[in-house]
Amino acid sequence: MRQGSGDMGEQGDESDGLFSMGDLAAAASPSDAADGRRFHDEPRARRLLDVTEIYAEPAAADSLRGRQIIARFPEARLIETDSHWRIPHLHGNEGNVERWVRVKRETLVLGERKSFGIRPNGRSADWIAPGLSNGCAMACAYCYVPRRKGFANPITVFTNVERVLGSLGRHIAGVGRKEEPNQCDSHAWVYDIGENGDCSVDDLISDNTADLIRAFRRWPTAKASFATKFVNPDLLRLDPQGRTRIRFSVMPPEDSRLLDIRTSPVPDRLAAAADFLDAGYEVHFNLSPVVIRPGWEQSWADLLRAMDDVLPQRVKDQAAAEIILLTHNEDLHQVNLGWHPRAEDVLWRQDIQQPKRSENGSWNVRYRNATKAQAVDTLSRLIEEQAPWLRVRYAF
Repeated sequence: MRQGSGDMGEQGDESDGLFSMGDLAAAASPSDAADGRRFHDEPRARRLLDVTEIYAEPAAADSLRGRQIIARFPEARLIETDSHWRIPHLHGNEGNVERWVRVKRETLVLGERKSFGIRPNGRSADWIAPGLSNGCAMACAYCYVPRRKGFANPITVFTNVERVLGSLGRHIAGVGRKEEPNQCDSHAWVYDIGENGDCSVDDLISDNTADLIRAFRRWPTAKASFATKFVNPDLLRLDPQGRTRIRFSVMPPEDSRLLDIRTSPVPDRLAAAADFLDAGYEVHFNLSPVVIRPGWEQSWADLLRAMDDVLPQRVKDQAAAEIILLTHNEDLHQVNLGWHPRAEDVLWRQDIQQPKRSENGSWNVRYRNATKAQAVDTLSRLIEEQAPWLRVRYAF
């Protein structure tokens, strides 16, 4: 690997003077560097990530963030790659399906993000931000991210964080203040910063998530948002000052044990909600994905009743939810058959599913229109009965 920062100067200029890597380093709290017991050193974090090999683009490895990540995993073998998207022994190796979880635990990819466009959304958020990761160390059987990555889906970390922050800063300045409230937020423009990964897990690897949360403290007209299935206590120290919305994804525990592989148990996610609210986050919930299988209605009723019992009033007073029904994909179905076929007993239901073309042009399967509408009506009724305080922002 080359030594030095290479094109760091160009990236700093392109950030329009808003942030530089020096700014990001200075913004880190002293505890980030001096605390002798960071969460990523604890046994449960090591079980999730025990990195033994790092594939890295040369520029990513040479960057300040890349060097920080490599230093965090000193025993890992460093392997140069031309592209984080095209690694034949990783993404193109069909045999990796049998090592699906092991690859997630042991392999990390470092790259530079090449595109910085910000897309309108209007459902979960007003805008989809360019993310700083792709892939996840968890192994949810329904995850849409692996559909483009072949036979392995470890985390890819993008190291040119200052360029992402620069694009966000320019976009936020350009759109100005939100003049009218919408279902995303009453006052702030909401930016989803974790579309293709889990920011809570990403924080075990680098300060990318921390940099994003700190950046949004400076933008009074905007708010960051990300969904997670992993409770990371380190995030409680970042002081988001109400400018970051964390969305805990929940489903009935029996579904989670089958489908949410390597995630925090659902009761732990609910138990963490008050801590995150008290630490300065806005706390919402994703009822996601809703999987239609025998007995699903009673299971969701039980979960909603548990939420009503467990969550303190201060969480309920500000909470809102998204209802997201399962979307599946034939390629992912085939991958799952190679490592977790039991999941497909409930995910692959051609008797009640229909093809649907996604925004990127690929073909997925969704529940048939009538089935989906009935399920949304059923879940809405259960919310009204069991957790009437839970405002539903949208159903998809």
